[in-house]
Amino acid sequence: MNSLFASTARGLEELLKSELEALGAHDCQVVQGGVHFQGDDRLLYQSLMWSRLASRILLPLSECGVYSDLDLYLGAQVIDWTAMFDSDRTFAVHFSGTNEVIRNSQFGALKVKDAIVDSFTRKNLPRPNVDREQPDIRVNVWLNKDTASIALDLSGDGLHMRGYRQQAGQAPLKENLAAAIVMRSGWQAGTPMIDPMCGSGTLLIEAAMIASDRAPGLHRTHWGFLGWNQHNDALWREVASEAQVRARRGLQETTSRFWGYDNDPRVMERARANARRAGLADLISFEVQDVLKLANPLPEGPAGTVLSNPPYGERLESEPALIALHSQLGRIMKSHFGGWNLSLFSASPELLSCLQLRAERQFKAKNGPLDCVQKNYQLVASTTAGGVAQIAEDYANRLRKNLKKLEKWAKQEGIECYRIYDADLPDYNVAVDRYGDWVVIQEYAPPKTIDPNKARQRLFDVISATLSVLDLPANKLVMKTREKQKGKSQYQKLGEKGDFFEVSEFNAKLWVNLTDYLDTGLFLDHRIARKMLGQMSKGKDFLNLFAYTGSASVHAGLGGARSTTTVDMSRTYLEWAERNLRLNGLTGRQHRLMQADCLSWLRESDEQFDLIFIDPPTFSNSKRMEESFDVQRDHLALMTDLKRLLRKGGTIMFSNNKRGFKMDQQGLSDLGLSAQEITAKTQSQDFARNRQIHNCWLITHAGKE
Repeated sequence: MNSLFASTARGLEELLKSELEALGAHDCQVVQGGVHFQGDDRLLYQSLMWSRLASRILLPLSECGVYSDLDLYLGAQVIDWTAMFDSDRTFAVHFSGTNEVIRNSQFGALKVKDAIVDSFTRKNLPRPNVDREQPDIRVNVWLNKDTASIALDLSGDGLHMRGYRQQAGQAPLKENLAAAIVMRSGWQAGTPMIDPMCGSGTLLIEAAMIASDRAPGLHRTHWGFLGWNQHNDALWREVASEAQVRARRGLQETTSRFWGYDNDPRVMERARANARRAGLADLISFEVQDVLKLANPLPEGPAGTVLSNPPYGERLESEPALIALHSQLGRIMKSHFGGWNLSLFSASPELLSCLQLRAERQFKAKNGPLDCVQKNYQLVASTTAGGVAQIAEDYANRLRKNLKKLEKWAKQEGIECYRIYDADLPDYNVAVDRYGDWVVIQEYAPPKTIDPNKARQRLFDVISATLSVLDLPANKLVMKTREKQKGKSQYQKLGEKGDFFEVSEFNAKLWVNLTDYLDTGLFLDHRIARKMLGQMSKGKDFLNLFAYTGSASVHAGLGGARSTTTVDMSRTYLEWAERNLRLNGLTGRQHRLMQADCLSWLRESDEQFDLIFIDPPTFSNSKRMEESFDVQRDHLALMTDLKRLLRKGGTIMFSNNKRGFKMDQQGLSDLGLSAQEITAKTQSQDFARNRQIHNCWLITHAGKE
């Protein structure tokens, strides 16, 4: 009787135990990462040939305490390596774990290697060579605290390497994990299976191997036991021959059929090649098809299982498309697959919740470093239109109501960019802005008292409902998370896509970019202020300070300004402003762009202007500015410098977004300036809920020196 150990992925130990017991293993004991078991030589070979879940089958040789490197050397030396393999065989030592004395796995492997070689040379035998790539004998050493376990690896390459898969997709599942997913899915051999996002086909191939009684080791050509002196070749040939007979019979007798779909033709070709190598091409049909076009291939046939490992995203920008995918998959399942089982394996439980289906069972497993969950659903035929209850119903109803009111207004005004929703409901704390055919959802970062998982789920619900209510393609939705920022938050760079497109605002055309920056190039709440500047600018010299992308300069230029001067600290935004001016035919010397710290430029300039627009940050301590700036503290000093540049009879439009800002009226009067608040006049219908989004003043030169 042999004492053996089967290793496996975390979370699959109990499943592996059941599999080994079914093969005839005795005294199975589950430990983290595997199962200890007993079995005769036939069971040893059967576990190698037939285990779908094991990563490796190991023959434990010895354990030793390791309190020095000499302990490790001596512990390995007591094993009779010359009885294990001959000198003409190559070997490799794979060492894992460290402790206080063996601090490096390579050092540990070297000590064991030295012990093995010395056991040969002491008997005056030739020393065997090391081959790290394809050794005849593989020795595994695992150091746990002060105990080293030394074992002979009978597998060679990992048992997940069945031999049928040469190329996989971008995020392949290991074959033994795929087999576990199949086993846990609720699928029964003899019934159909569909994978609507099958990639290289691993799930379907593993299921077809089970259905056709095909041993997972049947196509492997290299085994770790082949160089082992105690290998029983006749018994192995008997086990392999029996597996071949069962595979031929199973292929003829199985009634299971499998369908795999993917939208990438190259991936589908790889899947077909994998199925051919596995000898299962006749059982699996692979077709190029988008998951959203999925239909039941057996509408009148037996119910089966839809099984898949759908994509998941690590970046917020990819999530709208994935949320839409899962939401629509849920609808398809309910409307076309009533009576079937659905089983999905994912690293994102939040995405699975977008299915709007209740799981009957779920399992946890690791896919490499990722914590994953597999959820099983029993699908009931849909009895409601679309098959899914409204997600985030309160939010969806409010969005629908706002859209009905604003869409017609925006069209009449000649506006393509406007806010549809502005944190109207406390549970859905987002802003939703339309930019032509695109929509931007800005999530205001939730307070720390809110459970992050709950906040994320609500965000997913918002995205799903927005796509549904607006009938919006997922690739036209952009996600941003907005936290409270100090200073010029619009200068925060997010990406390098360069996806600019043109929008209309009254009579102006402007470039926006929804993906590369925290802001988009257009502050929607200043829309009416820009329009007013256009109406005030005819024949005047116009100055735009803290100009951002120059949209106010565009309106002034289109309004007939004699000249425009656009000043900002950022070269990126000045180049953007130049593109905006050029888009509207505003070129020539009369339209100047200047890169400068606006506060320094103000103090040093001696030019004169009739109309000045200034929208400074609430606060800034940018390293590129000479000093910190606080709009409440410093606005009077700002007006002192502005007055010097303002012609008599001229006007300053002064705006900022500091809540509770108070204008120093007496200080202004002492400067010979007078101020009229026009905040209400600059607020448009789509910002009616947020009266404090900005405040705006007209300041005029009273003529007093």
